Amino acid sequence: MDLMKSIVLSASGMTAESERIKVIAENLANANSTASTPGGDPYRRKLVTFQNHLDKALGVEKVTVGRITTDSSDFELRYDPGNPAADANGYIKLPNVNSLIEMADLREAQRSYEANLSAIDAAKNMLSRSVDLLK
Repeated sequence: MDLMKSIVLSASGMTAESERIKVIAENLANANSTASTPGGDPYRRKLVTFQNHLDKALGVEKVTVGRITTDSSDFELRYDPGNPAADANGYIKLPNVNSLIEMADLREAQRSYEANLSAIDAAKNMLSRSVDLLK
């Protein structure tokens, strides 16, 4: 594989991880939100899936965001009859977002992003040294 293809491949990984980081940040921002109507559903956690995409012009398989789905796990119920979002029994639904899991996912996405960045830097350095050898 030539070095330009490896740079394109790593850049596609960085783009996908960047989108994943945005979704995780949205999940964390809504971790404590409640429904706007009594008995309504609160924010539902989002998940990012990746897929391979063949770039025929370059002849490499790049990674892209496949789709962004919602987590169908149950909401947590908390008894809070004074809350405006409480149902007739006094329970509110809390989002199905676990901040600890989101932080672990965020750290993993950050490390993957950094690994792709390091691969781009290595390829750039090899290209630069190749040009220096040809002088």
